[in-house]
Amino acid sequence: MSFNLNGNRGVGDFISAEGDNDEVVSEINTTPLVDIMLVLLIIFLITIPVATHAVKVDIPERNSHLTQTKVGNIALVIKADGQIFWNEQLLPDDNALKAKLASVASLHPQPQIQVWGDIQAKFEKVGQVIQDCQQAGISRVDFITKPIRK
Repeated sequence: MSFNLNGNRGVGDFISAEGDNDEVVSEINTTPLVDIMLVLLIIFLITIPVATHAVKVDIPERNSHLTQTKVGNIALVIKADGQIFWNEQLLPDDNALKAKLASVASLHPQPQIQVWGDIQAKFEKVGQVIQDCQQAGISRVDFITKPIRK
């Protein structure tokens, strides 16, 4: 807003340069919007490299071959409801599984443990069986899956 001090007017008499009409400005002030967008752009430029950084891991290639079912192999079947079978014999609890694994781990050569997990079985139960095999000292545990249909 401007004022004019020329003439006989007093110091307190101000006049608008546009006249006495106060018009409504219908333009949007985009300066704050541009400022916010620039700040967001800088934030994204800084955080995107951190968010896309991942741990580099050399994942092994698929090396599946048919496992020969031998007489000495032990099939551990984990059903969807969590029941565990040792060569078609239902084990009453986890302690029975640990006892059988400990007795098999002392054999030389150790038989191959084949884990047959139902597709509906919880990963927690399968993981617990694998952990029990590892703690017993079993050196070879195989996962049995369906072959890929062509």
